[in-house]
Amino acid sequence: MGGFSVGGGVDCDVLVIGGGIVGLSTAHALSRLAPGTRVVVLEKETGPARHQTGRNSGVIHSGIYYRPGSLKARFAVSGAAEMVKFCAEHGIAHEVTGKLIVATGRDELPRLHALVQRGRENGIPVRELGPAQISEYEPEVRGLAAIHVGTTGIVDYGRVTAQLAESSGAEIVYGGAVDLISRRPSAVAVRTTSGLVVRARVLVNCAGLQCDRIARLAGDEPGMRIIPFRGEYYDLARPGLVRGLVYPVPDPAFPFLGVHLTRGIGGGVHVGPNAVPALAREGYDWSTVRPRDIGTELSWPGSWRMAARHWRYGAGEIRRSLSKQAFTQAVRRLLPAVTAADLRPAAAGVRAQAVLRDGTLVDDFLIQDAPRTVHVLNAPSPAATASLPIGREIAARALRTLTSA
Repeated sequence: MGGFSVGGGVDCDVLVIGGGIVGLSTAHALSRLAPGTRVVVLEKETGPARHQTGRNSGVIHSGIYYRPGSLKARFAVSGAAEMVKFCAEHGIAHEVTGKLIVATGRDELPRLHALVQRGRENGIPVRELGPAQISEYEPEVRGLAAIHVGTTGIVDYGRVTAQLAESSGAEIVYGGAVDLISRRPSAVAVRTTSGLVVRARVLVNCAGLQCDRIARLAGDEPGMRIIPFRGEYYDLARPGLVRGLVYPVPDPAFPFLGVHLTRGIGGGVHVGPNAVPALAREGYDWSTVRPRDIGTELSWPGSWRMAARHWRYGAGEIRRSLSKQAFTQAVRRLLPAVTAADLRPAAAGVRAQAVLRDGTLVDDFLIQDAPRTVHVLNAPSPAATASLPIGREIAARALRTLTSA
């Protein structure tokens, strides 16, 4: 969609910045909750879903990992079911495959049992497995124990996002980054690098990797900064080694799930991701370096406090990034038959991780209201899974601001 002339201006009710799955789900929800609302979406790239949305592993998460009562738990559990229904209604290829979470060391068994309890608290059916039962699901996978989560699935979130864009009825403008925001008591005006000016009664910031910068452009101090973590993937040259989805037991100290095996919609198997600090917010390899982005990270006290707290974990992730052999060893804990020759480099993604001033990695979705503005400041995985209920939540907040203004 499009249709606005460069250098022109337009008025709308709600302006959404960001054409990823969260931004377009918000536009889609606005059209359902308040038909007739004039919605404009600004996306700096030439199409939707070019960053986090289009570069993830394509998993429909069950919600088993997340603290009961948190936004992640609530929205992932309901969002998974909604995502399957949405895909079925619109003919988008998807599959509810189930997945295994496998403990390969005795130190992981208490964490695995804690996941069983958490799953039950979140209303997710889980089945506990011993070594022989693991082989029934995944003959090549080895572990001391595992749990099977039946509600996990796979989908192409790029396709989902394109459908949300088409169904939203919003005017979507591509190809211009926001470079100026002027917020007045009666409206918010936004200018893009293409010269377009949009005036809105409410602004919604779904800018993902750039969300803290958009918040500051709007005059708000978000109390966090985005620290980008690159997730590197390989494709498995022998996809027959894996039937479905296989995950390690995650470390609860980190909002990352570890290197896992994901059979995608096309039949190939993705291996990864790791989680290494990126040298640019959109840095999909080590050669992409943005001094401005590095400067933002180094000037934020939370970056140093995070590094001091978690340097051992980070060093291990960097080692697996720089050494294919080290990465292979990590995979072999789950899949002993894998060799380095089986792993072929694939496209990487970058996670927009919010870090607080005290060095805390924000573990839940973070949405903040400000005058005439809603800021989405932390929406990494499982935000794609949870995008439909997240979109409704953001849309409801925008509409409350719209009706009270």
